Amino acid sequence: MTALTAQPSGALSGEAPVPGDKSISHRALMLGALAVGETTASGVLEGEDVLRTAAVLRALGAEVERDGPGLWRVRGRGVGGLAEPDDVLDFGNSGTGARLAMGLLAGQPLTAVMTGDDSLRRRPMGRVIEPLSRMGLSVISRAGGRLPLTLTAPETLLPIEYRLPVASAQVKSAILLAGLSAPGETRVIEPEATRDHSERMLRAFGATVAVEDRPDGRHIVLTGQPELAATGVVVPADPSSAAFPTVAALLLEGSEIRLGGVGLNPLRAGVFETLREMGAEISEENRRDAAGEPVADLRVRASALKGVEVPPERAPSMIDEYPILAVAAASAQGTTVMRGLAELRVKESDRLAVVARGLAACGVEVEEGPDSLVVHGRGERPRGGATIAAELDHRIAMSFLVLGLAAEEPVTIDDVGPIDTSFPGFVGLMTGLGAQFAEPGA
Repeated sequence: MTALTAQPSGALSGEAPVPGDKSISHRALMLGALAVGETTASGVLEGEDVLRTAAVLRALGAEVERDGPGLWRVRGRGVGGLAEPDDVLDFGNSGTGARLAMGLLAGQPLTAVMTGDDSLRRRPMGRVIEPLSRMGLSVISRAGGRLPLTLTAPETLLPIEYRLPVASAQVKSAILLAGLSAPGETRVIEPEATRDHSERMLRAFGATVAVEDRPDGRHIVLTGQPELAATGVVVPADPSSAAFPTVAALLLEGSEIRLGGVGLNPLRAGVFETLREMGAEISEENRRDAAGEPVADLRVRASALKGVEVPPERAPSMIDEYPILAVAAASAQGTTVMRGLAELRVKESDRLAVVARGLAACGVEVEEGPDSLVVHGRGERPRGGATIAAELDHRIAMSFLVLGLAAEEPVTIDDVGPIDTSFPGFVGLMTGLGAQFAEPGA
C-alpha cells in the first residue's frame, strides 16, 4: 500500500501526453484476436487493466506482442477460433475486461474459469450473465453472479433480441461480441445511447452493424458469423484520464495546459460539455478523426466555475467522470446537482458513497441520495486536510489528489497503487505540469 499527499499547488502549465483510451484499447486487442491476419495498434494504454486483457488473449491462443511504448501487434485466430486456456483467467481489477471477455468467450468452443482481485470479485456480473445465458452460455458463479465464474460455450450460440434494463455499454458490448459467433442477427435495444466504441470498431474490422434510433430506444443490429479482417487502430487519448489534469488546471489560478489527441466521442465526452456549462474555458484545436473516433487537442485555462444541474440523461456519456466533476463542483460558486448515478454504486467501489464521504471529510457540504449527489460549492478552495480511503479505486484516488492540489490544506490518499490500472504515470505527468505531491510525513 503506497500513500501519497497532494499539496496545495500553484498554476499548472505545459503540454501533457494523456495515455490511450482504456475502453478502445481493450476492444482493439480483443477484436484483433478474433480477426484474420495481423492487427497493429498504436497509442494502446499500458495500464494494468489492459495488460491483463493482453495476457488473457495470449492464454486463449492469440499472439499478442508489444513492439514499443503503446505499439502492439495481435495475430488473431478468427471468430470462434480461440483455444481453451490451460489455467484460470485472471482479470485483476478490470471490470471492463472481464465483462467484455464474457461475451468474447461465449462464442468459443471451450470452458474457461474467470477470476479477479478482491475488488473485482465483489462486483456483480449478473447483468452480463443474464443475456449471455439466453444465448446458450452456461455460467456457474458465486452468489449474486460474482467471480470466480466458470463459462462453457454451447455448440451453437443463439442470436437474441435484448432490451437493456439499464444503460450499459459493457453489457451491450458483451452481447455484440457474443453475437459475432451466432448465426443471423443479434439485436440490442438500449433505453439511452451509451458509448459506441464497440459498434465503431466492429465496423472497422469488417462486421456489419446497423444502428437506428427509434421511439423505444436505440437499436443496434449485428450480423453474425462475419470474417473479421485485421486492421490498423490508432487509439486516442482517454477522455476519462484527460478529465483529471483538465479539472486541476481549471481550479488552479493562472493555469494553462494543452492535452493532445483526446477522444471526443459524443457518447463519451459529457464531462467536457458539463464543465463548459459551469464556465470552463476548454477549447478544441486540430479536430480530426482517428480509427472512426473524433479527436482533438484540448487547451484548458483556469476558470471561475459555477454550480449547475447536470441532466440525468447525460450520465451514460460521463459515468466514470462524476468523481472528478464532484471535485470541480466543490470549488465552484453555488450548487451542483447530479442525478441518475446509481451505476456508480457498482464500480470498483461504491463511488457515490466514497465521493460523498471524502468531500465531507474535506469540509465540503454534500448531500448523497440513492442515485444522486448534490455539492454545495463556495467559489473558493475547499478546506482539505483529510486522509481519503480510496478503496482500491483508481478514479477515487486521482480525484482526491486533484482536490488536494486545489485545497487549503494537503489531502492524503491511503493507497495510490490502483492508479496504474488506468493511468500509469499520472503522478509524473501532473508533477511535470507543476503539481506538488509528497510522501506522507515528508
